[in-house]
Amino acid sequence: MGSTDVTVVIPCYNTEKFLDQALKSAEANDRCSLEIIVVNDGSTDGSLAIMRAHEAADPRVRVIDKPNQGYGASVNRGFSEARGEYLAILEPDDYIEPHMYDDLVDFAHTFERAPDIVKSPYWRIWMPTTPKERRYQCSYYRRPMPDHQPFSLADAPGLIQHHPSIWSALYRRAFLEEKGVRFREVPGAGWVDNPFLIETMCQADRIVYLDTPYYCYREDLPGSSSSTRNLALSFERWNDMADIVDKLGVNDLGILKSFYVIGFRYIGGALGNGATKDPEIMEMIAGVFKRMDPSVVVACENVSPQMRRMAFEMAGRPVPKLSHWPYFCSLVSEFFYTWRTNGFLFAMKRVGIFFVRRGIENDADPSKTQSASI
Repeated sequence: MGSTDVTVVIPCYNTEKFLDQALKSAEANDRCSLEIIVVNDGSTDGSLAIMRAHEAADPRVRVIDKPNQGYGASVNRGFSEARGEYLAILEPDDYIEPHMYDDLVDFAHTFERAPDIVKSPYWRIWMPTTPKERRYQCSYYRRPMPDHQPFSLADAPGLIQHHPSIWSALYRRAFLEEKGVRFREVPGAGWVDNPFLIETMCQADRIVYLDTPYYCYREDLPGSSSSTRNLALSFERWNDMADIVDKLGVNDLGILKSFYVIGFRYIGGALGNGATKDPEIMEMIAGVFKRMDPSVVVACENVSPQMRRMAFEMAGRPVPKLSHWPYFCSLVSEFFYTWRTNGFLFAMKRVGIFFVRRGIENDADPSKTQSASI
């Protein structure tokens, strides 16, 4: 048997509605040597029958049937049995455009030394399965990239600042094995994609980026991890990521700023979901702020001064003078970027979301809460 270019791992739990489409989209790759491992994580619907039908029809498809253990354990099982030079993840409620893996493998093979990670942008499928379904570019499409490839994360730290999107990439199997990278094994989805993102990106010496979106990510499907908000879980995972950053000794300012933006985003989301009424969650938020380096917080000029002031106050630190001007400039830049990539109406929707979040931040500001109670 010849060498296998890519092993695609599909961790599946009760996704019969979309699984056939996901499998067909992977099977449409016909230039690279492909292996598709579908891991049935104890599904109780008709998912297993769909997998078996594809396994019978396409020799590249192999089914692993096991008891329910969660997303991380399922991907790890697939990785452990993979034969491909590169590994990919396809979530069974998503799909890819034709030849994603063909093109990414071809791109990887243009470099003298095999890249550790081959990264691409993705399509955001909004309001999926409804008459209003739309597709938009992701938040790092056409962002400035290094003028050289391969590169390391320090050359393009913004790659970790947005959605983890670990599935819009290929990972060199030998790189993951050498670094000992595996998913955390917890029940359900468990947001385990976030630590995997940080652990791979921070350790990769050779990242390459092809600015063509292939992966189609259905956002906010009922029952998905993105639509079910567990406030505590997001901060547990941020601390997991912080542990990785500390263990690896990451001290690059750009990487730390992008990593902190993830934490600020989690906190903003929690405040918007009533965190101020939950003392336990507010204590977790304070714990995140205490782990942040004050000098890096000051440098996060794309985070509102209100939020950064909150970081200092809740960590029990003196609040420095924070200018609004760099933040305003970042908002203007982001507006025009969004307009160019996704259109004026989408950009205006983002402006509306900004004003909602700004009101939430002001309401949650400890100094204003204290003043109002005096």
